[in-house]
Amino acid sequence: MVLSSYSVDRLVIASASVMAKAVLRKAIPFLLTLVANLTLSIGGDQLQAAEKLRAVYNAIGTGQSPLWIPHEAGIFRKYGVDVELLYVGSGSRTAQVVVSGEAPIGMFNGGLVVNANLAGADLVVVADGLNVLPFFLVTAPRIKNINELKGQKIGITRFGSATEYALRYAAEKGSLRLGKETPVLQLGGQPEMMAALKNGLIEAAVLNPEFAILAAREGFNRLVDIGALGLAFPTSSLNTSRTFIQKKRDMVRQFVRAYVEGIHYAKTHRQFAIDVLRRYLRNEDVAFVAAVYEIYIVRLIPRVAHPSADAMRTVLSQLALKDPKIATISPEQFLDRSFLQELEKERFIETLWK
Repeated sequence: MVLSSYSVDRLVIASASVMAKAVLRKAIPFLLTLVANLTLSIGGDQLQAAEKLRAVYNAIGTGQSPLWIPHEAGIFRKYGVDVELLYVGSGSRTAQVVVSGEAPIGMFNGGLVVNANLAGADLVVVADGLNVLPFFLVTAPRIKNINELKGQKIGITRFGSATEYALRYAAEKGSLRLGKETPVLQLGGQPEMMAALKNGLIEAAVLNPEFAILAAREGFNRLVDIGALGLAFPTSSLNTSRTFIQKKRDMVRQFVRAYVEGIHYAKTHRQFAIDVLRRYLRNEDVAFVAAVYEIYIVRLIPRVAHPSADAMRTVLSQLALKDPKIATISPEQFLDRSFLQELEKERFIETLWK
C-alpha cells in the first residue's frame, strides 16, 4: 500500500484548543482504521521485525520472477526478511557472489551448485524455479539449419551457465561440433547477446523467450526451441550455502516461505505480476509482457518449488562425460529439501492453494 504524505504549510491557530480537539476527534478513528487495514494487508500476526539480507539474481528474464514478485509485494518483509535484491548478470558470477558470502542467497542455475561443490564450496539448492531449458537458439536471418552455424560465432552468457548447457544440448541434437570449429563466446547477459546479434558480431545466441521474441521482431530466426527438446535441467533455482543455513537457518526458512508464497501470489494476481515484470524487464509493451507471463508463470514455473533430482542428474551426466567418477555422485547431496518439507508438514502450501 502506498500512502501519500501531506504537508501543511501554514496553520492559523485561532481558537487553537477548539480546532485541535475537533481535528483529533475526526482523525483518530481514521488513523485507527488505517493502521488496522495496514496490519491486515501485510499479514497481521505474522508481521515480524525485518532482518536485512542481500539476495542476487542472474538474468533479466522472467525465470527470476519468483524473487521479484515477493520482493515487490512485500512478502519477504511480511516474514521478517528485509531483502536487498541485486542483479549480477550471469549465473557463474552470481554463484561466485553467493560462495563469497557477499550475498548469501541467490537465484541461478543449479548446475553451478554442482560445479561449486566439486571445487570445494558448500552451495545447496533449497527450492526450484525452472526445471526446463526455456531458451531459443536465435540466428541471423540467413541461417536456416543448425549445421550452417559451422565456423560461425555463437554467444552465451558465461561458461557453466544454463545458456551453455542449452547450446551444447542443441548442438548435440543437431550434430554441430562446438569449440575450435565453431567458437562459443561469453558475452555476459541476455541484453549483451541481443546487442551482439544486432551489430553482426555473432551469428547466433542462446536467448530466453523474452529476448527471442524481441529478436524475431527484428527479423532474426528462432532456429531451435531448446525447451521443446524435453531435457530436465535446473535452469533457475534458489541456492544458498550450508554454512549460511547453519548460521541463519530461521532466516532461510522464512525466505523460502516467502518465496513459495510469492509463486502463489504471482499465479493468482495476474495484473500485479505483469506490472512487476514490465518494470524488471524494462518493457512497456503490455501484450509482450502478458505473453511472457503466460509462458513462465502460468506454464513453466511449478506451483510447488521442490528441488528436482532429475534436473541435477542431467548436470551430473554431462559432467561425467569428462570425468566418469562424477557418474557415481548422487544428485541428492546438492539438495536441501528440509525447508519445503517443513512447509508441507505444517500444511502451509496446502493452505495457500485452497
